[in-house]
Amino acid sequence: MFREKIKVLDCTIRDGGLINKHDFDFKFVRAVYKALSEARIDYMEIGYKNSKKLFSEKEYGQWKFCDDEHIKKVIDGIESQTKISVMVDVDRVDVEDVKPRKESPVSMIRVACYVKDIDKAIFLVNQFADKGYETTVNIMAISKAMDTELTEAFHQLEEECKAGVIYLVDSYGSLYQESTEYLVKKAKSIIKSKEIGIHAHNNQQLAFGNTIEAIIHNANYVDGTVYGLGRAAGNCPLELILGFLKNPKFDIRPVLDLISKEFIPLREKMEWGYIIPYAITGILDEHPRAAMALRDSDKKENYREFYESLIGSGETQ
Repeated sequence: MFREKIKVLDCTIRDGGLINKHDFDFKFVRAVYKALSEARIDYMEIGYKNSKKLFSEKEYGQWKFCDDEHIKKVIDGIESQTKISVMVDVDRVDVEDVKPRKESPVSMIRVACYVKDIDKAIFLVNQFADKGYETTVNIMAISKAMDTELTEAFHQLEEECKAGVIYLVDSYGSLYQESTEYLVKKAKSIIKSKEIGIHAHNNQQLAFGNTIEAIIHNANYVDGTVYGLGRAAGNCPLELILGFLKNPKFDIRPVLDLISKEFIPLREKMEWGYIIPYAITGILDEHPRAAMALRDSDKKENYREFYESLIGSGETQ
């Protein structure tokens, strides 16, 4: 049985952009938007709304900045109920650059932060909410947060924040189903006026399983990406979410066509998904940056040496 309240957000272009410096061309992004629209996905996150004072347009593609005019070019002429989302990181956005919702093609702004920066996230979210946007707070690296920190953060979010959704983000792909259950239940026990969301990474091939676990415990916002595209090990595959939800609103066929036409060729140009170095960082609850650096080196397949470099020992384990 499906639960009608569940909303699906696709963050293929935003999370996938962390692999190629957000340099997808308009044709590809438009193909993704068209397929998601035909599949009747609720939201498409098209990139970051970062400050051009902090990041160079020469170094990054347009989806690092998500100018409204670029977004309009992608969605122009495509009849769709799929809403556009963008993400901002605390300390990396100029609020004054964000137009009021009624003047923008963007419907939702998601604010990403670590638990230590929850005050900054609330400050940003409340400003975006006042501009008319749907808003979320995405708590990154939640596997690293202390329980007492989370308790305090959840209370602050419930009492002070105008966001409609609080996302639990398994940035390192280190959560198991038991920890996912615990975190969702803890969030829901404190946060009563907002929905809970889940954003899972696939380092240990648990992104889909952890997403299901979160849904079972009444998380109603779920993230996915087409063919699992995303930084390092990637994310929960959108096509698996659609298959699981059984909601007749969704149509998996446009997503399957998109994978065949666009993502299979893309695999020849970009690497993502489950591979051993990303599994190792997931097992050790570490940021995948070291594994990503390894994959760009001449030791990319030297898994044991990499593992031992992270645990600080050359001894047999």
